[in-house]
Amino acid sequence: MSTTCTIRRARPEDRAGAYHVCLKTGDNGKDGEPFYRDDPDALGRIYVGPYLKFEPELSLVLEDEQGICGYALGAFDSRNFYHRYETEWRPKLCAEFPAPNGDPAKWSRVQQAHHCYHHPEYFCPEPYADYPSHLHIDLLPRAQGRGHGRKMIQQLVDGLRARGSPGVHLCMSAFNTPAFGFYEHLGFRELSRSGPENDRVIYMGKRLSE
Repeated sequence: MSTTCTIRRARPEDRAGAYHVCLKTGDNGKDGEPFYRDDPDALGRIYVGPYLKFEPELSLVLEDEQGICGYALGAFDSRNFYHRYETEWRPKLCAEFPAPNGDPAKWSRVQQAHHCYHHPEYFCPEPYADYPSHLHIDLLPRAQGRGHGRKMIQQLVDGLRARGSPGVHLCMSAFNTPAFGFYEHLGFRELSRSGPENDRVIYMGKRLSE
């Protein structure tokens, strides 16, 4: 187990390390590398890259002696962030990675990710005015269970509050019971659920004035 971890603001040169964390947690928190060998950065281009580019002040990384072992990424105004993703980020992805063809039921995880490049979903729970910001976090196993996630989320929340955000939301798998309890302990509450029964997600929110 690593002995020392440091939370700091992400830098452009952290992209490869952060993408690796995204890959290694890309199977609903478990190691996604076996599913993305054909394109290890497939998920990172969605869930990491745009935040490092558009929201550097709300991009944190966790680093130990082995390298980057986690990140916490946020967006101050979700609708503005998604607009920039749509107009400034997604066109390059679509130009470089063609949409997959054939039966979607037979697509690989990489093909599913490439499909998301061409058909993104921009969902924000209501009431939007109360929870306009959003965040997400991923930690490698060696950094878990040591309080780092709580500290990183608190640092992001403090940053959002200082900038005047009234509230923040996040999205998580409905099957991740420990995560639900973790976020509840940090003051988040359930706002809504969506998706099919076998792939349902929960949106949780936290008012920053409370």
